[in-house]
Amino acid sequence: MQRQKVKFVAGTPGKIGMYLCGPTVYSDAHLGHAKKEVAFDVIRRYLTHRGNAVRYVSNITDVGHLLNDADEGEDKIARRAALEKLEPMEVAEKYYWSFMDDMARLSVQRPSIQPRATGHITEQIELIQELIARGHAYEAGGSVYFDVRSWPSYGKLSGRKLDDQEEGTRETVRGEKRDARDFALWKKAEHGHIMRWNSPWGSGFPGWHIECSAMSLKYLGENFDIHGGGLDLEFPHHEAEIAQAEAAGHGFARYWMHNNMLTIGGEKMSKSKGNFTTLKELFERIDPQVVRFLLVGSHYRSVTEMSEDAFVSAQNGYRRLHDARAEVERRLVSAPKRSDALSAKVTQHVQAFEEAMSDDFNTPRAVAALFNLTSDVNAALAGEVGREALEQAKAAYDELGGQVLGLFDSGVANSASQDDTALVSTLMDVVLDARQHYRLSKQYEQSDALRGKLADVGVTVEDTKDGQRWKR
Repeated sequence: MQRQKVKFVAGTPGKIGMYLCGPTVYSDAHLGHAKKEVAFDVIRRYLTHRGNAVRYVSNITDVGHLLNDADEGEDKIARRAALEKLEPMEVAEKYYWSFMDDMARLSVQRPSIQPRATGHITEQIELIQELIARGHAYEAGGSVYFDVRSWPSYGKLSGRKLDDQEEGTRETVRGEKRDARDFALWKKAEHGHIMRWNSPWGSGFPGWHIECSAMSLKYLGENFDIHGGGLDLEFPHHEAEIAQAEAAGHGFARYWMHNNMLTIGGEKMSKSKGNFTTLKELFERIDPQVVRFLLVGSHYRSVTEMSEDAFVSAQNGYRRLHDARAEVERRLVSAPKRSDALSAKVTQHVQAFEEAMSDDFNTPRAVAALFNLTSDVNAALAGEVGREALEQAKAAYDELGGQVLGLFDSGVANSASQDDTALVSTLMDVVLDARQHYRLSKQYEQSDALRGKLADVGVTVEDTKDGQRWKR
């Protein structure tokens, strides 16, 4: 609301309640979903890294989200169910697990609580009843609408004044509304509408906005710390959430954070423009960790441009960090027990990383700190480095790059890649031992042939005064 950075102070010291508007599960996740999920995953990770206990709640919308985000038209899930000839809950279940699989591959940690809208109909009805009792909602023809005129502060998050807001919506305005700007809290289920529940106003289903107000209040309580979501949700979704909660007499979110959009060729990615790609399609040709690295390299409030050049750059950058970390781990085995000048440089880069993340989670600056660390690490590795400095460097990679940015996670999602790394490292030790044997035996042709074969698959071997080194 202030349109500026403000100091974050948790309502309860050391404990943070955080809510994120999750997906509507009616199709496979795309890059836009990935940007939001990765952005807030990093925010959660850093708050945890700073010693806070974070209760992270992210909902699943499985009913009530109508086409065009309006009060009329088809439910997105019901429409997909008709297309796929499935029950709506089959659609929700199918794409929920698809979404979770994609997020696991991106190393996005699971929420502390992941409530579904259909599992909280009672709480939504109760909140609607509170609004009616306080004079901020009214029933009309079996539906219930929020009376925007009764709540003059509606629009305070987005800065839109009520009298300046456009009359009507993208859909035809229902004649039963008192004001064109009123929005549905509960919708009457017309004949043939599959998803319906009994309510004091008849058979129907909840509006999209009421779901998040009810679920966030249930699991985080009043005046919880952080509410996040995509910039496209600021109005009307988040505006409606605030109005519903506060008009019912509840304190709501204290800090609001919105991630910006993702563009392809300078245009916002959207299904209507046909310029979107699902994560599953993308993962067929690009390592999910490279995708995450590209997303982390952009500030959550900045527009992220996706292109083939951007992915190539991200792959090179991620490989540089990955290989430096792997070499540090390899050299630790035989490093002498002593400290050296690298230790002080590692400390400086860690401090730069922390300062960047504490300044509105500035991940581009944080990544730059890791690259600066890598430059000093690689320079030091050209000679002999003490174990203390190597252990310090590895801890920096693991804690900052891994635990905070999620780039070198040790979770289940990455267990296969970890196994692959260990296997490659062991096989390379065998290959380099064989090459050294050829050289000592003056079989230089075989030694060069072995080196050439490694080069063909992207592995460079360097002969240094401390022995052979390899990197991708």
